Amino acid sequence: MTTRRRFLTISAAAAVFPYQSMAAPVHTWQGIALGARATLRLAHPDAKAISARVAAEISRLEDIFSLYRPHSSLTQLNRAGQLDFPPFELLECLSIAGTVHRISEGRFDPTIQLLWACYAEASALGMLPQTDAITRAISKTGWERVRISSSAIVLEPEMALTLNGIAQGYIADRVAEMLMEEGLTNVLIDTGEFRALGTHPDGRAWPVTLAAGGTVPLDARALATSAPLGITFDEHARVGHILDPRTGQPVQSNWQEISVSAASAAVADALSTAACLLGTRDAIDTFVARFQDAHVEDATAA
Repeated sequence: MTTRRRFLTISAAAAVFPYQSMAAPVHTWQGIALGARATLRLAHPDAKAISARVAAEISRLEDIFSLYRPHSSLTQLNRAGQLDFPPFELLECLSIAGTVHRISEGRFDPTIQLLWACYAEASALGMLPQTDAITRAISKTGWERVRISSSAIVLEPEMALTLNGIAQGYIADRVAEMLMEEGLTNVLIDTGEFRALGTHPDGRAWPVTLAAGGTVPLDARALATSAPLGITFDEHARVGHILDPRTGQPVQSNWQEISVSAASAAVADALSTAACLLGTRDAIDTFVARFQDAHVEDATAA
C-alpha cells in the first residue's frame, strides 16, 4: 500500500510565520492524532503546560475513536457488535456522520470499514480484491442498519465502522472546546484537519497553505482537505482510498484534492470526503452549501 498521510496533503503556511516579528513568539507542539501528525500553535506564557493538556486530551479521544487501540470504544464496538453506554463523544460524532450521510445521499458512510479492510488486505499482498470479496463486504455495509441510542450502539452481525473521514476533525473540535473553556484564543489546532481559535497572535488570520497551491486564511474557523489519492492501494498510486459505499469501488475522482471550511472541523472533514464522490464543481458547491456556514475553499482538478 502506498501511503501519503493527510498531513502531507495540507500544511500550515510556515513554521515561522511571516508576521511573527510583530507578535509574541509562537510555541509549536507536535504529536500524533489517529496516525496523523498533530500540531498546536499558540503564544502563551504557559504554552508547554497547555500543550501537555492537549496531548492528554488527544490521547483520551484516541481511546474512543482509534481502530488500532485494542480497548478503544470503536474497537470494542466493532469486535462485539454492540457497545453499551457509549461515550458522549462517540454518540456526537456518529450524529454528525449520520447527518452528512443523509444529505450526501449515502456517499459518506462509516460502515465501509470491512470494504476498506478488503482493499487494504489485498494491497498488502500486492493485489486488488476479488469481485466476490467486494460483494461480500458491500453486503455488510449500510448506515441504516446501525442502531444508535444513549444506552447502546448496535451493529448487525459482521458489520464494522470506521470514522477515518470525520474523527480527526472531531478531535480538533473537542480540543478547541477545551481551550475555549480555559479562555484561550489565537490558537491553531492541526489534527490532520485544522481548527483556528481566533487569529494568529499578530491579529491576522492564520495562513494555511494547500498542497495543490494557494493559501486559505483561517480566523475562528475550521478547514479540512480530502485527496482521493492521499492513500493508494496499488504500486502505481492510481487506486485511491476513498471508496464509494454504493458500488464498493474506489472513487475515479476528477479531483486532486478538495478543501472545505466550516465552523466545525468534523463537518468540514466529512464534507470534504463526501465531495470527492461528486463529479462537478457545481455539484460540490451545491452539496456543501446545504450545511450552514460551510464553503468550498478549493477543488483542484486531477
